[in-house]
Formats: sequence, C-alpha cells, structure tokens
Amino acid sequence: MTLLDLQDLQSQQVHLRYDWTLSEISEFLEMPLMDLLWQAQVVHRSVNPRYKVQLASLLSVKTGGCEEDCSYCSQSIYNTSDVSGQPDLNVQAVLERAKAAKSSGADRFCMGWAWRQIRDGQPFEAMLAMVRGVREMGLEACVTAGMLTEEQALRLAEAGLTAYNHNLDTSPEHYDKIITTRTYQERLETLQRVRSAGITICCGGIIGMGESQHDRASLLQVLANMNPHPESVPINSLVAVEGTPLENREPVKSLEMLRMVATARILMPKSRVRLSAGREQLSKEAQILCLQAGADSIFYGDNLLTTSNPEIASDRELLEDAGVQVSWEK
Repeated sequence: MTLLDLQDLQSQQVHLRYDWTLSEISEFLEMPLMDLLWQAQVVHRSVNPRYKVQLASLLSVKTGGCEEDCSYCSQSIYNTSDVSGQPDLNVQAVLERAKAAKSSGADRFCMGWAWRQIRDGQPFEAMLAMVRGVREMGLEACVTAGMLTEEQALRLAEAGLTAYNHNLDTSPEHYDKIITTRTYQERLETLQRVRSAGITICCGGIIGMGESQHDRASLLQVLANMNPHPESVPINSLVAVEGTPLENREPVKSLEMLRMVATARILMPKSRVRLSAGREQLSKEAQILCLQAGADSIFYGDNLLTTSNPEIASDRELLEDAGVQVSWEK
C-alpha cells in the first residue's frame, strides 16, 4: 500500500466505510510502522484535533462464579482461578464508588457483572437503580453483564444507560478455541438487541490469546463493517492469570498493541478507541504512542474487574507528560 497524502486521508474520513476487506486491513497491520502511525495520526487529528482523552472507571459489581468457560478469565467456574465468594455490591456501595470516580476525574463509570446473561428480579432491579444513580451524577453509565433480552435492553435504555459492553474477544475463526459456552452469533445477536434499544455499543477484543495476524484482521473487519461502527472499541491485551488455560501465554509486545490501536483508528475514525486491559504492561512511552496513534480513552483506577491497572497518580502523570486533555476539560 502506498503512503496516502494528507489531503487524501482527510477527505477519506468524511465518508465512513463499512465494507473493509481482510486484505485491506491486513495491509494496515503489516505496513511499515512509521507509515501506519502517520496515517493513523492524520485520521486521529481530523476527528480529535485537541487530543482529548476520556477517563473511564470500571467496577466489578458481581465477581466470579460465571458460567462461561472463557479461557482468559479469572471469573469462570471452569478455571481454578475463579474468584467467586465475594459478596455482590449493593446499590449504595456502587454509587459511592461512582461518586469517588467522578471526583478523581472520570466521566464514564462502567459496571460489570460476572453473568452469562442478565438475571431478572432483584439483581436486575438493582442494576437499573445503579444506572439511574450514575446518570444522575452526570456520568456516562456503561454495563457489561453478558447476554440480555430485548425487554431488558429496553428497560436499561429507559433507565438512561449510555453504553453496553459486550466484546467479541477474537475472530470468528479463532473463537471456539477460546470460548465454547456461547457462540459468536449469540454475541452478535446481543449487540443487535442493544443497538435496537437505542443504547450505544462498546465492543472490542483481546490480543495475545494465540491468534494469528489473520485473526486480528478478521476481528477488526467484523467491528469495522458494523453499520454504524461501535461507538466504543476497547483494545485489550491478554493479562495471563494463573489458573486459566492461557496462564502461560507470553505478554504481547507493545508494538503489537500499537498496531491494533492505529489500525482500529483508521478503520473506525469516529469511535472511541479504548486502551484497556494490559495497559499496565506497557511503558509510559508505549502508552503515549498509543494515544498519539488513535487511543482516546483509558480506564482510570487501580483495578479492571479482577486485574490490576496503573494507579491514578501515574495516569495523571502520563496524561500530563503526553500533553493531552481529559474529555471534561474545556
């Protein structure tokens, strides 16, 4: 692929595409790094000229005991790492955490339930109360809780839910090597229910799970050919947890994360590309490169569900050194 000039790239961004081919995406992933970063930065500057970064905080409301067999997850009952036994958080406790997150600078509060699918009754009513409370604070509210019905999606929309997270994790071709308790099609159907209810979609994947370059391109193709694109695209690298089938996987190289971030930005210009799990394994310099190449959101706080995350103080230093603005700054 020849290096596109600045004018061509800027005009390209006016017209969003939903017909990306595997060969096109593979070319981005494999092109010389400097060329890829240049193209990604031109796109990023055209949609985010002031380099604003959204800070999101993530809290595990219901931890462990999940009936899915995801090979990477410490919360699965199929893995010896299962972290069940912790009490579910009540509404007030969650809202206190949301208040603290807001005071620390976050403007999006994400809540996770280790479920295969949302459970009706008191647990769901509590979820709705949490969503309403978070929204009343002026924060965006995001929920991740597995599959859901059309009625549940509509009730979440009525409660004011901003976004529903439901990652595809990997490519359709590699998926059954990672998860067998839920099909790829079921994940896509969940996303469609969320979209139909008028809730924005948060959907991305994980690299470092033994997938090929073709798999990475295939995952990005599924995401980039959704119409509209997911409003939020988390790019995660595997955090190998002891007691999971993937515990011995080698950490992803930082430049692989950089390539995924940059390519996602080019394919989905107006989506938030979230630098998510695995960020603690990246150097400050690698994180700044990811911010430059297209990441415009980070998870902010000491934990991501059950894995660690950089401390707030170090993230403040990172953002200051990078010279970027957080999204609530004017």
